[in-house]
Amino acid sequence: MESKAILRYARITPRKARKVMDLIRGKSAGDSLVFLRFMPYRGARFIEKLLKSALSNAEQKKVVNPEEMKIKAAFVDQGPVMKRVEPRAMGRANVIRKRTSHITLVLSEED
Repeated sequence: MESKAILRYARITPRKARKVMDLIRGKSAGDSLVFLRFMPYRGARFIEKLLKSALSNAEQKKVVNPEEMKIKAAFVDQGPVMKRVEPRAMGRANVIRKRTSHITLVLSEED
């Protein structure tokens, strides 16, 4: 049985979120929760919360032991980009891109 959780419009760049996601892909959910707790990256907070949500979804589906589930799929897609303008010297302007992410996590029971 599978359990899925999606976080959309997360205010973190996809590149930074993928850095954390690559470290936990394929591991068990319980171990990943411990790894994420002690990672120094900001993206780990987003993914830890999402993993807890996926585990909660598994409990709702009456999975025997959600902690023993394995991370089957974990990926980060780019969301919409908010564009802001920063004034510069001599009437010029720089565009600041505030990137967002769509983070998806799929858990499955180990065989």
